[in-house]
Amino acid sequence: MMLPSSIPWRRSSYSNGMGGECLEVAELAEAIRVRDSKATSGPQITLSTATWQDFIRALAGRMEESVT
Repeated sequence: MMLPSSIPWRRSSYSNGMGGECLEVAELAEAIRVRDSKATSGPQITLSTATWQDFIRALAGRMEESVT
């Protein structure tokens, strides 16, 4: 298991850099972790890779619906 300080977090491409709502995601071998970039020592959500992929597909589907 990785130490919390060594987890490779990456920030959402939708972050505006102005302190708005933003997520950070860490893709680990065993799971995906998600946290609030403004509260990095706060709670994290841990998802299986399959659950994360389902979530991303669902978001993509909603984005397509709003365009059409």
